[in-house]
Amino acid sequence: MDWHNRYGIYKEIFRSARFPLAFVDLDRFDRNVAYVASTQAATGKTIRVASKSIRCLELLKRVFDIGGPAYRGVLAFTVEEAAFLIDNGLDDIIVAYPSVQPGDLDLFVEKTRAGANISLMADSLDHLKLISGAGNRAGVVLKVCLDVDMSFRTFGQRVHLGVRRSPLYTPDQVVELAEAARELTGIKITGIMGYEAQIASLNDAVPGQGLKNLFLRTFKRRSVGELTRRRTDIIKRLKSLGLNLEVVNGGGSGSLKSTGKDPCVTEVTAGSAFYAPGLFTHFHEVNFEPAAFFGLQVVRIPKPGMVTCLGGGYVGSGEVNPNRLPWPVMPEGLSYLPMEGAGEVQTPIVLPENLVLPENAPELTLGDPVFFQHAKAGELCERFNQITLVRDNNIIGTAPTYRGQGKAFL
Repeated sequence: MDWHNRYGIYKEIFRSARFPLAFVDLDRFDRNVAYVASTQAATGKTIRVASKSIRCLELLKRVFDIGGPAYRGVLAFTVEEAAFLIDNGLDDIIVAYPSVQPGDLDLFVEKTRAGANISLMADSLDHLKLISGAGNRAGVVLKVCLDVDMSFRTFGQRVHLGVRRSPLYTPDQVVELAEAARELTGIKITGIMGYEAQIASLNDAVPGQGLKNLFLRTFKRRSVGELTRRRTDIIKRLKSLGLNLEVVNGGGSGSLKSTGKDPCVTEVTAGSAFYAPGLFTHFHEVNFEPAAFFGLQVVRIPKPGMVTCLGGGYVGSGEVNPNRLPWPVMPEGLSYLPMEGAGEVQTPIVLPENLVLPENAPELTLGDPVFFQHAKAGELCERFNQITLVRDNNIIGTAPTYRGQGKAFL
């Protein structure tokens, strides 16, 4: 991306805007939607949209409107959110994380009874018993999706590479739980999910890191081979039990191509691909366009080569490291003071080598904007009530975030 040129364009677009602000460049967003669909053109797999990475109803619906039949279903992050989406016209929803709250199970029952296609994640017999009890009390059959740990384990499973999610890892463990579920009423296992975080969210094409990139690609290939064999075995054994799975979900934005090649998978998931935040920039197999940004205003100039912006402490979740800070991308060449980083109320920005901006960069003065990418995707929307929509280098309107609609699901 030509950050220098885009800075001038966005600066002009938001000349009269109130800061801080978040915005989405719809031209880029729409191209990401089309690109994600293209990754499955040869596989025939549909794409389920991870709503936690968008958290804006209008933009979530836009994915389906622009993407057409390539897109089907939502991967929600809470039962309350799923109910909100159903109430606003969306359906075919898998809640990607378990819940044991009675109120959530009541909502699950309510939406199922009303005819919604909704399923809840489970990874233990305790989960299944709770859901079974809710279904039996209500006289309905609740749909369940089993979450299988797709991490890469080596050295006799002593080394775990990937996220810690489900206790279900081996085919035997999955089959044992599925057999136990057959003894329960009020539930029906209709899907299997496996998130391949060590492939889908690990950058392996970072400029200047050639050797590390090569190592990570080799590791990813080994991991893809292992999890594909394991998932194939799991699905084969479940089918032998007479289990008719509607959904075998896999992947994530960074593993769309490798996951789509797995013949056992019926659909892949994408979420961060649409905004393409800082941590989803450098992949070898897929390429997304940065589409979501936020802007802060310069309100102080403590010394030459340094400016201070109002606000900015919008830190991404996960392990604590500098990559979780927002990425200052426009103008180019900016970075944080190591002792301050991104602040709750103010954020000092410098060029650390010589405390002057790059030769071709505009001089920053009071009132000028600095534009950032959030490290991750949907969490940005927890900071703003609305997203400004830009198309053809013009502001065309705004869209409320979940927060702007009075919703804070987590």
